[in-house]
Amino acid sequence: MGVNVAVVGATGAVGKEMIKILEERNFPVDELRLLASKQSLGKKVRYQGKDITVKELTNDSFSGIDIGLFSAGGDISKKFAPAAVNANAVVIDNTSAFRMVNDVPLVVPEVNSDAIKDHKGIIANPNCSTIQMVIALKPLHDEGVIRRVVVSTYQAVSGAGLKAIDELKKESKSILENGEYKRTIFPHQIAFNVLPQIPQSDAFLDNGYTSEEMKMINETTKIMGCDSIKVTVTTVRVPVVRGHSESVNIETETKITAEKAKELLTNFPGITVIDDPSKELYPLASFAAGKDDTFVGRIREDESIENGLNIWIVSDNLRKGAALNAVQIAEKLI
Repeated sequence: MGVNVAVVGATGAVGKEMIKILEERNFPVDELRLLASKQSLGKKVRYQGKDITVKELTNDSFSGIDIGLFSAGGDISKKFAPAAVNANAVVIDNTSAFRMVNDVPLVVPEVNSDAIKDHKGIIANPNCSTIQMVIALKPLHDEGVIRRVVVSTYQAVSGAGLKAIDELKKESKSILENGEYKRTIFPHQIAFNVLPQIPQSDAFLDNGYTSEEMKMINETTKIMGCDSIKVTVTTVRVPVVRGHSESVNIETETKITAEKAKELLTNFPGITVIDDPSKELYPLASFAAGKDDTFVGRIREDESIENGLNIWIVSDNLRKGAALNAVQIAEKLI
């Protein structure tokens, strides 16, 4: 028997990727219902050789739906996810709306798939930067117990949606042609620049961190199931279209050599190690784009502390960082 699936936010960057991945992975879809705002009403999306018409999202959109894949913003999820649950659908939500709600599982299947069984109608998909990091942390934590993580992210503009991609391209062209570009997405120039903030909804908090940084801190401890792991984060937006990169420093209770870390990471599902400095081989955002795995390299011991490692993590933020992880949760669910 097939599964009736609704994609909420079907015309957005992540929604389009969800539809693509459902098809690629031969997910057992019976009916695929594509939902979006009134502005997208009537648009056509190709799926398995057929055009499916996008419908307007309403509270009555979920009759007969088994799984709802939500990626249309936190406010939309808060408004419509309860309607989906009331219609007996299970919601897999890609926004921050429910991630830190106590009785909502926050799941990365390679790390804590057992949490899925505890859902009460909603399962949360973590932040894209958190997903790729915890996949790499998990085997190292199981081996040496992680005490502290210091991470700096280098996040692609696609994390802010299709309009952000368009703004980067147009602003880059304008600067190269000595023209002026009136930006609407980013508060500062993103072309040929880096922003130590993840706009546009990423507010600075009273503690000096941004909301994006606190998401990574709080989500990591929840997914790993270990409040003793201390995490500090600086998130940065870079002029890359697709693929988030992270520089991660890890301190463990017991020593893990670089060789052992490479072995642990190589053998962990969902990770591909690319680490041959002699040939200048290491993970790149341009290589990770369009691929499912999380890529890890630059694996080396931190010589400033006794039990420390430095690693470099790269993943496609639209795939494993969002759409793929959601579909993998759905696969586990059924």
